[in-house]
Amino acid sequence: MTLPADDLQALAELHGGFGQPGSGRVRYAAAMHFYRKGLMSAEVLEVYRICSARDGEDPAGLLNARALRADIPPRPQPDRELALRGLLGEIDRYLAGLSGPGISETRAGLAAHRDGPVRPGAQSDLAVVRAHLPDALAALATERPALAAAIEEAMPHLGWRAYDSYPPEEIGAAFRAGHAYASLIGEGAIPAEDFDLGLFLIAPGLLYRDHAHSAPELYAPLTGPHGWRFAPDAPLVIKPAHEPVWNAPDVPHLTKVGPRPFLCIYCWTKDANEPARIIPAGDWDALEQGMIDA
Repeated sequence: MTLPADDLQALAELHGGFGQPGSGRVRYAAAMHFYRKGLMSAEVLEVYRICSARDGEDPAGLLNARALRADIPPRPQPDRELALRGLLGEIDRYLAGLSGPGISETRAGLAAHRDGPVRPGAQSDLAVVRAHLPDALAALATERPALAAAIEEAMPHLGWRAYDSYPPEEIGAAFRAGHAYASLIGEGAIPAEDFDLGLFLIAPGLLYRDHAHSAPELYAPLTGPHGWRFAPDAPLVIKPAHEPVWNAPDVPHLTKVGPRPFLCIYCWTKDANEPARIIPAGDWDALEQGMIDA
C-alpha cells in the first residue's frame, strides 16, 4: 500500500522518537493527524494524549492494557520513502535544538525540499561504513536515541560513497579509504538544486586535511570530541559532540578525528556544485601521527 507523503511522515513520527525530549507530543500530534482523517478512534487518540507527557514510553503498552489497537496500518519494515522521510524528520528536530550560524539556512533548505520525490536507490557496501558506523551510532544512541534509531532504520537505503574530487596525492591514502558520505537531499535520495544535506563518516584518528570550498557549510557533529582548525598550521581546537561548526565560503578548515568515529550531519547551503580543494599546510605528518584524548 502506498500512503500519501503526509501520512508517511505522520506514521514515522507516530512510531519513533522514544526517549527524545518532546517526542511524546510529536507522537500525539501524529495521532491527531490520523484521527482527523478518520483513521484512528477517539479511544486510541486518548492513549496517545495520556502518553504525550512520557517521552520514553511506547503507547503500545497502554493500548494493549485497554484492549485497543490503532486503526491505521501497523508499523511496517520501513520502505525507502518512509525510512528516509523519517530520518529527515529526526534531523530537523535535532537541528531545531541547536543554535549558531547556518542552522536556520540549513533548516530552511531542508523544509523546502524534504517532501520532494524520492529517487530509487540501494544500499552501498563500503568497508569504512561497515567497520565504523555501528560504533558511531552506539555512541549517539546514549544521547540522541531517536536520531540514532532513525539512521539505523534508513541504513538499507543510504547511498554511501567517497568524495573523489581531491587529487589522491593531496588528500592522502588514509583519508581516501577511511571516509564516506551519504547525501539525503541534493545529489542523493531527494533531488535539490544547489543544496546538499546528508551524513558524513570518518574513521577514528584520521586527518581530514586543510581544504576549502565555495559552499557555505554546516557540520553538526553527532560524535566527539574531535579537533578542528580554520587556518593552515593553526593549533587545533577540541570540540565535543553536538557543537555545530559553520565554515564560511572559501575559509580553510581541517578536522582531526578523535578516538570515536566522526559522524556528522553536513549541509552545503549553496554553491553545492563547486568542488572542494586542498589547502597545503606544513604540519600534516605530525597531526596524522597524533591522537586526541577522549
